[in-house]
Amino acid sequence: MKTFSCQCGNTLHFSNTQCVSCKLTLGFLPDERKLSALTHADNKSWRAAVNGKLYRQCKNYSIHDVCNWMIPVEQESDLCRSCEMTRTIPNLNQPENRRLWFRMEQAKRRLLYTLFKLELPVVSRQQDPQQGLGFEFLEDQVEDEYGNELTVKNFVTTGHNAGIITLNLKEAEHSSRMKMREELNEQYRTLLGHFRHESGHYYWDKLVRGSQWLTEFRQLFGDERLDYTYALQNYYEQGPAPEWHKVWVSAYASMHPWEDWAETWAHYLHMVDTLETASDFDFSVSSHQVINPLFQLPQSDASENEAHFNQLYNDWCRLTSVLNALNRSMGLEDAYPFVISSVATDKLRFVHKVIGAG
Repeated sequence: MKTFSCQCGNTLHFSNTQCVSCKLTLGFLPDERKLSALTHADNKSWRAAVNGKLYRQCKNYSIHDVCNWMIPVEQESDLCRSCEMTRTIPNLNQPENRRLWFRMEQAKRRLLYTLFKLELPVVSRQQDPQQGLGFEFLEDQVEDEYGNELTVKNFVTTGHNAGIITLNLKEAEHSSRMKMREELNEQYRTLLGHFRHESGHYYWDKLVRGSQWLTEFRQLFGDERLDYTYALQNYYEQGPAPEWHKVWVSAYASMHPWEDWAETWAHYLHMVDTLETASDFDFSVSSHQVINPLFQLPQSDASENEAHFNQLYNDWCRLTSVLNALNRSMGLEDAYPFVISSVATDKLRFVHKVIGAG
């Protein structure tokens, strides 16, 4: 994730809505992939400093203050490119839900930013009603028993189905997410990580299913035709595969080839987004300058693609070593609590190739 600059010269961050220096309103321009200062052009439109064009605020920006994206005035939609992908929002009659909804949308916008930068196809449900990408933020249904005790009636499972990514609203509640992480003995569980993981399922359908990549996929990840329900049940009853760290990027990846791909895809997005951030701050490790992997995208040429991945991967190993050491100095857990085996590295290289070809 890059930082941006206000017209006054102040540094701006992706989620900002006002410049703390000049106090101008800010908005992210999806068509430019930039955060820009804005000035009123009339009662309904704003002029962006970065390109002089006119925009309107997303409805979820102007009314609900959970968004900071803008819409070109020539487009008729009331919702920005990100918010129009959300099919179901939380019940706003519940006081806490607006804050949790904001966290959901913020994580989703970070996902979309990286997908846009990678030039991956992002097709909304409006464009493709059958297979387009959509999001639903749902709550567990509870009922009152014995006058005061609440019990879960219907539990929302975070997952993906035919382009629809469903997330349980509790994942945006820090204490609930950490409780789930402890119960499942997970090393890493974040809201943004959920979005990246579930997007991996969507892009497996888009980029791998029925493609020339399928044979190589099965050689690396296994046969996705294995019974998923049985694999899921076996994972939660028996735990991850023994010595999973020698083959998979995470314990959960050992559950089924689809989950292996989704976990590997998520880790790839972790890598490119974090490396772009480090590069934006001119970060170097032991005199090695961190290169922005999104400045030069994965290439379709095999040799160029391989060189690009090697640079990306080496930078990532150096950077995470420093990040983990810094976190330990602050008494925090490792920022990246994973050791990537050679087998898992080959899977990351495969994701890099698929994106390059796309």
